[in-house]
Amino acid sequence: MTFDPADFSISHREKIEWMLETNGWALEAVRPQVSDSSASPAHAYSIGVTALTGFPEILVIGLAPATANDVISVTVDALRNGTEIPIACELVGLLDGEQRCAFAPLAEDDASKWCPAVSEYTDTSVEVVQMLYPDRQGFLPYEAGYEQRMRYAQPIIGAM
Repeated sequence: MTFDPADFSISHREKIEWMLETNGWALEAVRPQVSDSSASPAHAYSIGVTALTGFPEILVIGLAPATANDVISVTVDALRNGTEIPIACELVGLLDGEQRCAFAPLAEDDASKWCPAVSEYTDTSVEVVQMLYPDRQGFLPYEAGYEQRMRYAQPIIGAM
């Protein structure tokens, strides 16, 4: 009997639990949503970062899942190695090329709306920060020079 990967299936919950067991945290990727009355861009968020590091869960909006996984992984690795990451201020050195980024805290309602699965895996109230990353010119989304068409891909949900 041979193993056929096409025959292998795992439930979504089992996938999250496997990532939590394997990495200590999981990534939940969400496809863009478009309806007649609203739209939301693709986004991804962590599950388990708070339990692993004490840092809030991380939401990244507007990046492909693999890229979101990479930037959250870099953040988790830094936290696990003892780096203290400030919230609600810019920092340099976390992203490649000395690019700036910031972690903006979300209100509880926004955290529940954008990161609904987090509450399924924790018994405590959940804090979430949005990781804000620069455009190609190096501007962050709240700066005047930020590329206008990127504002739809990376809306600011957190407070700076």
